[in-house]
Amino acid sequence: DPGADASLCGMAATGASGTNAVRYGTMRPNVLNLRVVLPDGRLLHTAGPGRQPRKRAAGYDLTSLFVGSEGTLGFLTQATLRLHPLPEATAATIASFPSVGAAVACTVQVLQAAVPVARIEFLDEVMANACGRFSGMELPAAATLLLELHGSRHSLAEQQQQTEEIVRQNGGSGLAWAEGLEERERLWSMRHNAWYAALALRPGCQGYSTDVCVPISRLPDVVVETKQDLQASSITGPMVGHVGDGNFHCLLIFNSQDPEEAQRIHAFTQRLGRRALAAGGTCTGEHGVGLGKRALLQEELGQEGLDTLRSIKAALDPHNLMNPGKVL
Repeated sequence: DPGADASLCGMAATGASGTNAVRYGTMRPNVLNLRVVLPDGRLLHTAGPGRQPRKRAAGYDLTSLFVGSEGTLGFLTQATLRLHPLPEATAATIASFPSVGAAVACTVQVLQAAVPVARIEFLDEVMANACGRFSGMELPAAATLLLELHGSRHSLAEQQQQTEEIVRQNGGSGLAWAEGLEERERLWSMRHNAWYAALALRPGCQGYSTDVCVPISRLPDVVVETKQDLQASSITGPMVGHVGDGNFHCLLIFNSQDPEEAQRIHAFTQRLGRRALAAGGTCTGEHGVGLGKRALLQEELGQEGLDTLRSIKAALDPHNLMNPGKVL
């Protein structure tokens, strides 16, 4: 379930994911083979030409090496993907909570209860208000979870009952299940427009998206601390995330012509990355390191890890032709 302007190979190159990742996985476990043009012009099939086994143990895992390589090791020109069957029944709902802490705590409890949730997306009150206004939907300006369940008709009813109970235990309200395709698409269209809804909060300003991913057990603490940091820093930064994976984003809207505000944005992103690392997580869950998080990559992997990455880069791209300056 990628964004509207995503390409399959682009998703693979950044190791990205989407709203269905909590049930079906990110790009990494769903890519079976890649066709890659190497920097010297040779054509590589990472699992062998025409091969698409569900698992393999033959040699190094070249497919995983190129997934998330951000264009620094070669051009990804074709992807062979794992397919998942469509569920017999689907139901989606929106739940509002008294605080971001309560919403994220509910997420953790849903996962700990082993509810096979397909999507569980988090919006803080700023993002919920912006999305509601932008998409013309009546949505309370409150911390919000968007949930979707997949399964047989019999199992779906059980999942709905279990989810409703956990939502109520965390002070959630507003549950009304949508099972029709049109109604569900309207709900997820609202979520997919989050970036444009955030930009509409400050017309004429620039947006900067950053994300982190932490262990589920640490997610409530990190989200609450990040929310407090945004408020203390006077930053317009609505929060949205694939919290079923422990992954959340801050969509930072700022005036790029204001050096002081731009510096506050930069300082916040560094604190956010280090907060995730301190919690045992990663500085980026799906956006890649690119340029902005290169220093954090060294803090995450250590010098030995960074040296190993540089050795791989030098072996495959000795002339530094592919995306020079990115990641390393």
